Amino acid sequence: MPPDWCRYDAAGRVLTLVVHIQPNARTSAIAGVHGDALKIRVAAPAIENQANAALLDYLAQVLGMGPSRLSLRRGARGRRKSVEIREASPDLITRIEATLAG
Repeated sequence: MPPDWCRYDAAGRVLTLVVHIQPNARTSAIAGVHGDALKIRVAAPAIENQANAALLDYLAQVLGMGPSRLSLRRGARGRRKSVEIREASPDLITRIEATLAG
C-alpha cells in the first residue's frame, strides 16, 4: 500500500506527491512526514517563486531525473503543495522512502 503522501497512476505513468515545504532552511532535504504530506526543507526564501523552483530542482536531483518531468500542480502560494512527476515508475516511491530512512 503506498504512503498517504503519494498517488501513482499506472495508466498515465504519473506520480503525484503531496508535500509540505519549509522555506529558508539551511540546506534542502526531505525531513520526514508531516501529517499526510512529505515534509521537505528548501534552501530558498518563499518570495518570487524561489522556494517552488528550489523544491522542483531538489526533487529532480534526488530522483535522478530532468526537472522538466516535474511540475507544481497545486499550492504555488502555500506551504502545502502537489507535485506531479510525469513518466514515473512505482520505484520512485521506494527511492523517496529510502531517502526518508536516512
